[in-house]
Amino acid sequence: MKHINIIGIGTGNPEHLTIQAIKAMNAADVVFLPVKGDGKEELAAVRRDICERYITRPVGRISEFAVPQRQTADKTYVQSVDAWHGEIARIYGDLISGLPDDGSGAFLVWGDPSLYDSTIRIIERVRQEGRLDFDYSVIPGITSIQALAASHRIPVNLVGKPIEITTGRRLARNGLLTDSTIVMLDGEQAFAKIDDPDAEIFWGAYLGTKDEIIRAGRLSDVATDIQMLRAEARQRHGWIMDIYLLRKGRDFDE
Repeated sequence: MKHINIIGIGTGNPEHLTIQAIKAMNAADVVFLPVKGDGKEELAAVRRDICERYITRPVGRISEFAVPQRQTADKTYVQSVDAWHGEIARIYGDLISGLPDDGSGAFLVWGDPSLYDSTIRIIERVRQEGRLDFDYSVIPGITSIQALAASHRIPVNLVGKPIEITTGRRLARNGLLTDSTIVMLDGEQAFAKIDDPDAEIFWGAYLGTKDEIIRAGRLSDVATDIQMLRAEARQRHGWIMDIYLLRKGRDFDE
């Protein structure tokens, strides 16, 4: 039976890879690399660098594929994501069908496959369609949350208190609901809309790479600075991946 490994590769630092991830890459007949088009070539370059560093199997090969853009016109967010996943599932199906009957392939996933990434659900979508007979495994990776906390030298949670992990879209709609809120996928910079004099922010972009930028402080003091840094970095690189922690309160506060 064909087998697929979904491998978390961390946030861009090749040294984030675990021994388990390296073994899984070397066990694959083919490693599938996504290419996301103009302006995001650097993302593919990081994956290629990882493969060059760690794949030592002589017969292993790399297969690149283009990732379609999500179409949002005349669709709700959920509708556009579902249609987009359907397109990607068809591509994944074609890639997997090209493997030999007992062959193995690997998809390299930024960060960890379980955290705001859809590779697992798309692979499961392909499997449930029933036209291909294959199984798959998931190899965890270092998340952007871990990288953010490490760069700022902080624990993510306050003692005995919960953490929320959410998106910029939901933060803008719902506001701060917990003492510690991790915000991902924030293209609209929703932190700038939070009016809370007690909130602190711990922000980072390109975490784990040579281009890493971090800022921290009282939200009202540093929000504008972060917006400017983010705009400049995105213009310079053509893309940006960033994440932040919003926090209120202190350890041992009741």
